[in-house]
Amino acid sequence: MAGAFWIAHVKVLDAEAYGKYAEGAGPAIAKHGGKFLARGARYVQLEGNDRARNVVAWFPSLEAAETCYRSDEYQAALAHAKGASERDLVIVEAAEDVSFG
Repeated sequence: MAGAFWIAHVKVLDAEAYGKYAEGAGPAIAKHGGKFLARGARYVQLEGNDRARNVVAWFPSLEAAETCYRSDEYQAALAHAKGASERDLVIVEAAEDVSFG
């Protein structure tokens, strides 16, 4: 199971608006085969910019993750996050031999 990881590092500036983003983003991610592996859990910042909300989702492919991002459903949700957060988002293709079990 290779697939791809959607990794977001977020500093929430407006919790109410960001909550509206999360309400719409979850179903959009699931619709495109995404599954959350970590979402807002405990973390240890070792390097770089500290952003208290960290999200990792797995998708069946890099293309599926990018299609999700560009989808109307996700873009509608993302409109709530703009101005309500500072975000970095990257999609990384998984190594061929990655497995969960």
